[in-house]
Amino acid sequence: MTPERILITGGAGFVGSSLALAWKRDWPDTTVIAFDNLRRRGSELALARLKQAGVAFHHGDVRVAGDLEEVGAFDLLLECSAEPAASAGYGGSPAYVLDTNLGGTINCLEAARRHGAAMVFLSTSRVYPIDPLRALPLELVGGRLEISPGAAGLGWSAAGIAEDFPLAGHRTLYGTTKLASELLIAEYGAMYGLRSVINRCGVLTGPWQMGKVDQGVVVLWAARHHFGGTLSYIGFGGEGTQVRDVLHVDDLYDLVRIQVGNLDRHAGATYNVGGGPALSLSLLELTAACRQRSGRTIPIGSDPVTRESDVPYFVTDSGSVTAATGWTPQRNLASLVNDIFTWIEENETSLAGILG
Repeated sequence: MTPERILITGGAGFVGSSLALAWKRDWPDTTVIAFDNLRRRGSELALARLKQAGVAFHHGDVRVAGDLEEVGAFDLLLECSAEPAASAGYGGSPAYVLDTNLGGTINCLEAARRHGAAMVFLSTSRVYPIDPLRALPLELVGGRLEISPGAAGLGWSAAGIAEDFPLAGHRTLYGTTKLASELLIAEYGAMYGLRSVINRCGVLTGPWQMGKVDQGVVVLWAARHHFGGTLSYIGFGGEGTQVRDVLHVDDLYDLVRIQVGNLDRHAGATYNVGGGPALSLSLLELTAACRQRSGRTIPIGSDPVTRESDVPYFVTDSGSVTAATGWTPQRNLASLVNDIFTWIEENETSLAGILG
């Protein structure tokens, strides 16, 4: 598939703007439209970069069907919009996460249906339920938790969590809205012939991510080491041994490009997409990497209380998508951390009030 007009929802956000800029760079004749409500602080910094690259910007909200109608026709939708925090809804109203992640998906699906467009939907590893993930047999090895040697079960092994990991159980409202969106996408495929690919992404990171405590941990860690400030190891004893795998956003772009280029083959597929064991690290290991790159040590507190939404270990098994596409991540941990620090250093003035 060679799209002529691409709509990227969440297009001024970290992932959306990264995909928009990369696509326009590689296919300059394609019309790329970044659609965003600019709610997240720092997203406004993307506007000048998008304009300079020739990406059109449309200010709108996926919660409002009429905003999407104003964009006009398109033949590919990269659905990157989301309230991405796993903590969303805890201790307050769930309205925004429900309206954005589920209501927004419905509006996007309707727009795609009307225009006969294809869709790449960015889902999340958070669709997998919390209690079964917490029940995995884990051992402390050095400064990190790992699956016990030789242990394996349905959908999990030393390679990580695969697509057939059981889905029964609770998973946060964020994860629930994404899983419900996946089900809706499947129905639109069956009923209306919508061609779609679902990517269940792990921790995505890279330059221009406005990291916060509940989303964007790698950038948050790097920014605090650069600007100064404090951090805390939260949950699971407050020791910083919990583990996630990470993926550079440029590696995600490489995959999306492959999928769109052969959409007939991948339509209807759901893939786990992440860095896998080679790109996994604990918070302790992330601290060590940031200290080495910044040459700075900052105070890190300890809060042993585990939050309701936290899991001690999630590493993505991307074997299915690798087998289907030949894709594997090309950026290692050292280059990823270096890219983030270099970006912060080069944009220190504009980022100080956001990440500082």
